[in-house]
Amino acid sequence: MLSYHLQSALSDLRDLIKITESDVEDIKIANHNPQFDRLKLKEEKLKSFESKKAMIDHEIASLISINPSTELTQLLNEEQHEYLAELKVELQNLRDANKRYAKLVLAVSNLYNTFLERLVPTEMQGYNRVASKDSTILKVRV
Repeated sequence: MLSYHLQSALSDLRDLIKITESDVEDIKIANHNPQFDRLKLKEEKLKSFESKKAMIDHEIASLISINPSTELTQLLNEEQHEYLAELKVELQNLRDANKRYAKLVLAVSNLYNTFLERLVPTEMQGYNRVASKDSTILKVRV
């Protein structure tokens, strides 16, 4: 059962990586709608992965409780060790893909915020940002 859960978790991780890489490519060309469309799928895959990870944890805990004097490395077969190693690699790949995506999201967010600030200047009133009294959408210079 552990091998099945490991394979299934790996599949979910690989799907998450593909979705994130698609998001990276779409944000580069300002194609935002597909990113929003994939958001629900991404959330479902993430929940699925978390559920499978919990099952993996449960299976490993069961193995340890049945064989308390045996090392974990001896409880798992070679295939399971390979799956765990792949899981570690894919988690790192997902982390790297998310890092690339986060950098692009931050850059786009800063760009839009800068444009908005130039169109509608704001000032701080306490902890709130409010539109400046002299802000206008269009200024005519003669």
